[in-house]
Amino acid sequence: MEEKKWYVINTYSGHEEKVKENLEMRIQSMDMQNYIFRVIVPETTEIEIKDGKQKEKVKKLFPGYVLVEMIMTDEAWYVVRNTPGVTGFLGSSGKGAKPFPLFDHEIDKILKSMGMSRKEISADLKVGDRVKITDGPFKLMAGKITELDLESSKAKVTIDLFGQETIVEVDLIQIELDN
Repeated sequence: MEEKKWYVINTYSGHEEKVKENLEMRIQSMDMQNYIFRVIVPETTEIEIKDGKQKEKVKKLFPGYVLVEMIMTDEAWYVVRNTPGVTGFLGSSGKGAKPFPLFDHEIDKILKSMGMSRKEISADLKVGDRVKITDGPFKLMAGKITELDLESSKAKVTIDLFGQETIVEVDLIQIELDN
């Protein structure tokens, strides 16, 4: 079975939320939950000071685009393409060619800026678990979780660094259970 990847769909600027809603309704009504997973409108919250008052303002990172995590089957591709408001996929030449997914480093950067993660962070992780670090300066090292902060998606892991126990802080997307 294909693996799930992130794709960018084109929409009319200002219609991103409506497309997200339409697509989420279609996923339910057409029973596509096993092929189309998350639909995200990339946005960021900025603090604006106007007339001496602080106001939060939500700003679209990429107006006219919506991110979709999906397994690119013919059926899933059809459902997304034919969702009202979707004008096409980014990275598709048209003529029936399926689009290319985003690279992991691209989606990681976008999701991280929104406080999210490509990997669904396992709530199964707990203090005391043996984990392997999958990314960053301590990649491939194994250790034990000593602290877990699900709110900020970080963990403190004790690793053996040059014969000494050392505590390093990592993002939860940088670790996986070590079997």
